[in-house]
Amino acid sequence: MIWILLGSFAVFLLLRFPIAFALGLSCLIYLLAAGIPLIIVPMKMYSGIDVFVLLSIPGFIMAGNLMNQGGLTEKIIDFCNRLVGHIRGGLALANIAASMLFAGISGTAISDTASIGSVMIPAMKKEGYDAPFACAVTAASSTVGPIIPPSVSMIIAATLTGLSVGKLFLAGALPGLLLGLSLMGLTYYISRRRQYPTHERSSWRQVGRSFFNTFWALLMTVVILFGIIGGFFTPTEASIVAVVYALLVGKFVYRRLTLRKALVVLLDSMRTSASLMVLIGFANLFGWILIIERLPQTVSEGILGFTDNPYVVLLLVNLLLIFVGTFMETIAALLILFPILLNVAVAVDIDPIHFAVVALLNLMIGLTTPPLGVCLFVAAGIGKTSIGSVTRAGFPFLLVSLLVLALVTLIPGLSLWLPELFTD
Repeated sequence: MIWILLGSFAVFLLLRFPIAFALGLSCLIYLLAAGIPLIIVPMKMYSGIDVFVLLSIPGFIMAGNLMNQGGLTEKIIDFCNRLVGHIRGGLALANIAASMLFAGISGTAISDTASIGSVMIPAMKKEGYDAPFACAVTAASSTVGPIIPPSVSMIIAATLTGLSVGKLFLAGALPGLLLGLSLMGLTYYISRRRQYPTHERSSWRQVGRSFFNTFWALLMTVVILFGIIGGFFTPTEASIVAVVYALLVGKFVYRRLTLRKALVVLLDSMRTSASLMVLIGFANLFGWILIIERLPQTVSEGILGFTDNPYVVLLLVNLLLIFVGTFMETIAALLILFPILLNVAVAVDIDPIHFAVVALLNLMIGLTTPPLGVCLFVAAGIGKTSIGSVTRAGFPFLLVSLLVLALVTLIPGLSLWLPELFTD
């Protein structure tokens, strides 16, 4: 019977159904074929979203949208330009730096690509950068977002498995910085070879003024992160603090947030949150079916029967998740696969926090892996260029990302040092 579920799910994915509907319809087909009462659908969907920490997701989504409407993106880009714009390929470097700073607010790769890319890709093309290169830089740097805290994907991973949200946030900081800096190094090398343009060096006064304008936006990330780690509030409470903070900064500091914009943000956040909750609900039903069909146990027994070497297990997981990440939305992949694979990891003594970071980094890299990497398509659409040219331009960035993934996989300390430092 499990093949009915997985087969129909694969068919709906090939037909380009939205992932939530693909999950829901495949579950419905399975339940009808198995003769299971359909009352199980609302029961399992509700139990999947009836988790207190998930209330933080609408809050973080709304806070990010408020800050974006309040002019945050432009201020971050201006600050990064002031810092590195005078270096060869400075605008491309500012693109990556902006993604690293914006990561703490958006928390999702696709929103990063769309928000940063809509500003930076046209600006880079205007200054003489190749369109495929501009799109590739934007897509690659967007993968940093869900690794550097706070991250919606990390909140969901923690919810699924009972891991500490605070520890996961800390665990993602160093790998995220390593990925961002590595991408900047490659960008600088390519820019030097192609003689991409530079900006005039900003004075310290201009840098200071730009930092002051950006400071209030960046402070929100600090408040959220250290508020959760310090035990001052839960992730759900932190999301509400973020919303209130974003409202105050957007209205009284940046003076860009009007009542009309706030209403647009509210409606957009409601739509995004609702679609995400439907996805989580259907994924919980899908996961319940997998459990009653004993698929998690089968997968665990299969992998452990093949090897009990933790490094080989991590290699197999890396290959699987990068493949899955090329065609499946990150959160859906987490909901379906992460609990199953975490059981395998724990069975061979892999630290669950380390494994969570490795899994998330895999799925992020999958978003820029051809032929179906979603961020590549988003960036190509903004840059009005072919997906083939963006894929070719993005190949060096993919190799660097894979190198960082290998380091994070083989050196657990990159993920575990900060959590151990703050919790011991």
